[in-house]
Amino acid sequence: MRSLQRSGFIHALSLAAMLLACPALALAAPSNKWRIQVSSDADSDGVVVLRVAPTDSAPVDITVQVPKDAGENHIARLIRDTLRAKLGDRYKIEVDDGEDVLLKKRYGAADFDLTITQKTVAGVRITLDRE
Repeated sequence: MRSLQRSGFIHALSLAAMLLACPALALAAPSNKWRIQVSSDADSDGVVVLRVAPTDSAPVDITVQVPKDAGENHIARLIRDTLRAKLGDRYKIEVDDGEDVLLKKRYGAADFDLTITQKTVAGVRITLDRE
């Protein structure tokens, strides 16, 4: 009897750990438009990897190379230019207020989720806002 109780406890604990490890799955809420906010300057060379995940197709990872000492406006332009090169005309991509990048779906396209999967550049804060 004791081993059965222990087995049930271990099963419940494993399930709780899996749910905690995947909060993005539980909270994913695709949108038609995202704002990428860039704050501060780059203290090191590095990369930012963004994942664009349309609801109707496979996700696309975009790696943005960021040089040391790049300012937030320069980093925003790098993000814009890299997204345009990788995604083509499937999305409308523009810089807003100098340090923000707007990523919008085209008319008739699927909503999409946007996440940061990796950031190795030091000093830069990047915030993603659903609009």
